[in-house]
Amino acid sequence: MSLLSAPLEAFSAVARIGSVHGAARELGLTQTGVTQRIRSLERTLSSTLFTRSRRGMKLTEEGQSLLRYCESAKDLEGELLAKIQNPGKTTTARIRLTGPTSLIESRIVEQVLPVIKAFPHLLLTLAVDDLETRIEDLRTGQTQFAVVPREQVAAEMDSKLLKPERYLLVGTKKWKGRDLKEVVRTEKIIDFNLSDKMTRNYLIKYRLLEDAQAERHFVNNNTAVIRLLKEGVGYGVLLEEVVKPYFDNGTLIPLHPAGLLKEECALAWYPRPQMPPYLDALIKAIH
Repeated sequence: MSLLSAPLEAFSAVARIGSVHGAARELGLTQTGVTQRIRSLERTLSSTLFTRSRRGMKLTEEGQSLLRYCESAKDLEGELLAKIQNPGKTTTARIRLTGPTSLIESRIVEQVLPVIKAFPHLLLTLAVDDLETRIEDLRTGQTQFAVVPREQVAAEMDSKLLKPERYLLVGTKKWKGRDLKEVVRTEKIIDFNLSDKMTRNYLIKYRLLEDAQAERHFVNNNTAVIRLLKEGVGYGVLLEEVVKPYFDNGTLIPLHPAGLLKEECALAWYPRPQMPPYLDALIKAIH
């Protein structure tokens, strides 16, 4: 593939080979076709590019200047095509993926590691956003990928359904044996922020919302949330993957063992006519 114009391609071939006949054979053209392209170029530049003799075609001084231009253009073309056709492998490519804290920490980091290793020049930004603004970031181009609730995916977007998020109602081991409704009635909820509706959705599903206190604690960090849960400051919902180690070591307990809240989510992005290999790899890796 060459980005040089057809007349410049013909000129470069004649200059390199030294004859119209040889250039025509290499380019798959007739000798007349090559000659016409050279003459067209000379008319455009108002210059004579070759002197013609029995020994072949010899570059004039103007022709030598043009050949240097073509050679420089070819070098730049090689760099350009490498960036366009093989980003992430030999040239730098930066991609931003926005998602909720729990999902990025519990699942996505592990899933994208093989992609980062396979594309050493891929620079990945994993941006945590628990404020439900991820879909707007995607629309405005601030991120290339966003993990969003399934219902937020717009018709003009491409998307991939991910494994559903599975949330459990969690509290300190000190509350073992307490009645669930009594806990909900007397203890405060711990959520990530004001817009976090996950605990509320859980309570609605299991008809517990009417018993719950309206006041909530807000902590937008999983580690800090877990610390407060362990101390009995309140209760809340966490992803099954996140809380499992704490169930295993006995520091946290499920307050409603039979109760599970599933949330459908999707990886969303805007379609491209040609998807680079590293983007294909990312989409396949995240599930």
